[in-house]
Amino acid sequence: MIFMQYQLPCLSLSSYLIGDETSGRAVVVDPQRDTAQYLADAEANGLTITQVFLTHFHADYVSGHLELAAATGAEICMGEVAEAEFPIRSMADGERLVLGDVVIETWLTPGHTPESATYLVHEHQEDVTPTAILTGDTLFVNDVGRPDLLGAIGFTAEQLGAQLYDSVHRLAALPDQVRVYPGHGAGSACGKQLGSDPFTTIGQQKLDNYALQPMARRQFVDLVTEGQPAAPDYFLHDALMNRRDHAVFDIDRSLPLISLADAAQRQARGAVVIDTRDPADFADGHLRGAINVPLDGRFAEQAGMVVEAGAEVILAGPSERRNEAMVRLARIGFDQTTAAIEDLERDLGAAAHLATESSRLPASALAELDSDDPQLIDVRNPGETLSGTIPGATEIPLGALARRAAELDPQRPVVVYCASGMRSSVAASWLAAHGFSDVADVVGGYEAWRLLQPA
Repeated sequence: MIFMQYQLPCLSLSSYLIGDETSGRAVVVDPQRDTAQYLADAEANGLTITQVFLTHFHADYVSGHLELAAATGAEICMGEVAEAEFPIRSMADGERLVLGDVVIETWLTPGHTPESATYLVHEHQEDVTPTAILTGDTLFVNDVGRPDLLGAIGFTAEQLGAQLYDSVHRLAALPDQVRVYPGHGAGSACGKQLGSDPFTTIGQQKLDNYALQPMARRQFVDLVTEGQPAAPDYFLHDALMNRRDHAVFDIDRSLPLISLADAAQRQARGAVVIDTRDPADFADGHLRGAINVPLDGRFAEQAGMVVEAGAEVILAGPSERRNEAMVRLARIGFDQTTAAIEDLERDLGAAAHLATESSRLPASALAELDSDDPQLIDVRNPGETLSGTIPGATEIPLGALARRAAELDPQRPVVVYCASGMRSSVAASWLAAHGFSDVADVVGGYEAWRLLQPA
């Protein structure tokens, strides 16, 4: 058996290629949208990808099932509850796909979503106990999938949470040595305290996972729904897009290059300019109304928190990383990246009327601020703020900022902070682009402020 795990840290996602060396057949599970690595590894190992398995309709990224099917002719397989606009092979609970000696068995494990499935990998046909299970977003390392993401389209957290309770306990009944390979790792918004290890075992999870400890179903639902990070608005867009027969993404297309003035004109007609530079460079000068989402970070996820899905996007930033930014946006279904500013630094110098700077405060300056003014905003997630906040701060996670901005007074100064100073620049630039005239973010964020406090 050939078993390969692929990790994409910027979205905390894991995908898998499983091949049978006797038959030369392979399956890919939960692929990311740019699929070249699966095709290359299959070819290098003499394999043909015949099936693409999805554990569920993902909300945090657009999976590459249509791209792989178009490239290979592979059929798309899902648990039998799933309904999609594209052809799928519905897998019943307990149904086995024989690749050769390797067998993939489907278990229906609803809870994170109604259609969630887990795939049991048997290295040999005669094996009773699976070698590994691919759990998608049902069971993570030290966590379980959140059941509250589908409330907007007809399911309550209580309904899905009750199903999740049964599903994870079904998995926990497997032998302790079975390896668990989840769909996400630390940093994912699909859970609240995912571990960073690439895999675990059933036995280890029965020891370490808070959600697998003895408790009643009601207590389980309450526990797994409290303290979850704010779900970005793009999650609903992606969950629906993954069900649809959408266009295959062309990873090799080139972006048209335009001037800063052209970008400003398109911006006036509704386009969003995303500046991918470091917050310090952005603060020194940028197109008025641009939103700073640094590429060296969780770029796509944070862009999806503050940019409306379907909006036209124009990129501003390093020329050598334009394609990377476009691909990363496409991974969350933002396919309307239409252009990039050709020479940002040159145009900023030549068009002062279009440029502006932004304010950044050192953490030491917070002590000098009046307690009533400005409005101090903490854009970290609920789990992060448990360790403390800066006195006087209002907690508005970045993923909820667009929905809760009306709680703030645009006529009063605003100071924004996060953990280290990346998300705060995203938030401050978004507020500045939406009518807040006096906005600053804290350099180094909460950590910088905490280090200044007396022991």
